[in-house]
Amino acid sequence: MTEALLNVLILSVIIYLIDLFLPAVHVKNFATAIIVAIVYSLLNFFLGWLFLFLSFPLVFLTLGLFRFVINAFFLWITDKIVEGFKIKNFGWTLITALLISLGSTLVHAIL
Repeated sequence: MTEALLNVLILSVIIYLIDLFLPAVHVKNFATAIIVAIVYSLLNFFLGWLFLFLSFPLVFLTLGLFRFVINAFFLWITDKIVEGFKIKNFGWTLITALLISLGSTLVHAIL
């Protein structure tokens, strides 16, 4: 349970930092970043395996890079669900998903 809360907190900080550096990403405040992290995590938890299974040939052919498209899709859905969170277009959503993945991997490697 505490590991899940730590992951949500890390994801919230990463999303909030991305808001500070990317002009196309807008997060109203840190509480909104926490809500975004929760919704994004739940989408990945409940639907991620299904999307990965359905797109396995593409993931395999692209050596895993298609997972960024899947994560960008979940981030786009999160953008539509959460009030106070906005990403300009799908290109920026893809870049944001890439930065979230890189930031999360970096933080987890450090911890």
